[in-house]
Amino acid sequence: MERILGSLYIHVKKVFRRVLTSIRPCRTILINNFQSLLAYSLKKKPLQAKERIILPLDTPSLEMARPLIRLLKDHVGMFKIGLTLFIKEGLHVIDQVRDLSGGREIFLDLKLYDTPMQVGRAAAALHAEVPNLRFLTVHCSGGIRVIKAVVDAMSGGTDILGVTALTSQNASDRSYVDKITSINEQVLALAKVAKEAAAAGIVASAHEAFHLKKHFGNTMTIVTPGIRPAWAGIKNDDQRRIMSPAEAISKGADYLVIGRPIYDHPDPAGAAEKVADEIASASQ
Repeated sequence: MERILGSLYIHVKKVFRRVLTSIRPCRTILINNFQSLLAYSLKKKPLQAKERIILPLDTPSLEMARPLIRLLKDHVGMFKIGLTLFIKEGLHVIDQVRDLSGGREIFLDLKLYDTPMQVGRAAAALHAEVPNLRFLTVHCSGGIRVIKAVVDAMSGGTDILGVTALTSQNASDRSYVDKITSINEQVLALAKVAKEAAAAGIVASAHEAFHLKKHFGNTMTIVTPGIRPAWAGIKNDDQRRIMSPAEAISKGADYLVIGRPIYDHPDPAGAAEKVADEIASASQ
């Protein structure tokens, strides 16, 4: 059924684009709203608590990630591949993680940032090889044209997430220009850029999730890193704007990126179950 709906989504979107080619003044607004609503109606479904958990594979090699994937594939909803693993292993790591995990969805977190032409070409090359990712990230600060270039190149299955402000940043880390506005204002402004460029969602901390959900409702997926359960003791933590799983869900986050509290725990599967229980309690 999901495959049929996915094909229908791609077909209807193409038809809709052709119809709108002659309505240029309103074209961007109409396309953005249509894509958001159609994607929401076809893809959005009630998520089980564990399906909201995204596990980042923050290992220097696939060999080191294998035990984690096998152990946690039935306890999380998605695996995230970041720059380190992607550069070390190459494109084939995506299919390898998918195979090892029994077909779990893949979030490719490359945080693309370059000129519109360069990111568009990079995304097109990626789409030709792996057209069925769940999420791909691009920096919102690149602007509407940069995000739109990635959205257009990856159309047909992959949801694009705009990265707003990193959760490793706090007020003192921000540049002089950034400090002109508050983090909340900065994140909302960047999220509006992502929305206008037809991105499916954004990456933001739980501290901004409430304001984002209030502004966008359910038309933008909110993926939240910097998740720290109360029972997780993380040494040398580089995250600054953090929140517990229950707090993040109650603020409006849709997916939680949780790494060290799970894979550094003596019982990673048990830790993932504890996180899922906390998410479930906050979702009621």
